[in-house]
Amino acid sequence: MNDSARFVSTHSGFRVRRWEQDHFIERDENVAEEIPVALVYNGLPHVVMMASPSDLEDFALGFSLTEGVLRDRSELHAVSAVPVEEGIEVRMDIDLMRYLPLEEQRRNLAGRTGCGLCGAETFAQAIRHPSPVTSRIEVSAAAINAAFAALAPSQVLNAQTGAVHGAAWVGADAVIRCAREDVGRHNALDKTIGAVLTSGGDLNQGFALITSRASFEMVQKAATVGIGLLAAISAPTALAIRLAQETGVTLVGFSRANRFNIYAHPERVTA
Repeated sequence: MNDSARFVSTHSGFRVRRWEQDHFIERDENVAEEIPVALVYNGLPHVVMMASPSDLEDFALGFSLTEGVLRDRSELHAVSAVPVEEGIEVRMDIDLMRYLPLEEQRRNLAGRTGCGLCGAETFAQAIRHPSPVTSRIEVSAAAINAAFAALAPSQVLNAQTGAVHGAAWVGADAVIRCAREDVGRHNALDKTIGAVLTSGGDLNQGFALITSRASFEMVQKAATVGIGLLAAISAPTALAIRLAQETGVTLVGFSRANRFNIYAHPERVTA
């Protein structure tokens, strides 16, 4: 599993002309790839996302859970990434009872890079209200700061290209257990969630980091799979805060340089 990178490189080299210190220089730059990734359930095309061509099996599982296609990892029986002329198809075999609603609701819509509400046709589909999370994890302020400080070495593709988001799953001890990257911030979080569950990890026993803003969709994804604490390097939106308050997610923003704001449910963060 997770050998999708064998199909397409995650980055390519380009010759560029750079203006620096009052003159032009010629140099080679690494540029992140993004490709169409089609998620196919039991032979039914569901959605096409623009994504980085790596860890696509993790992405497929994470997306399926956070978007409500699946309720549990056990409902995904098989997954494979298959190159096609236009991009990569990720073909999944899922429980019949989870497939039938997809067939009734058939969506075959294109998603822009990092689209968080791709395929939603109604307000009810777009603004889902997950059940309250039950995680009782407590995380120290020092652990949040330490985890963000340790995240950069895990962002290999971003170090090469400067163009991708990262997400990580961290234990209460501030040790990063898993990190994934993608041109889309939602995709990076989905990949991380998928990787944690594939490895047998427990989403109640840690917290998530994201190198982006904390938009509504990011909180929605976190709450859907029971993540109790989501920490973002940038700002949240007001809608994200309201959803975090509603679902019991501890929402941390502007986490950088040993400081952060807690916007919802501060009780999980200790001094």
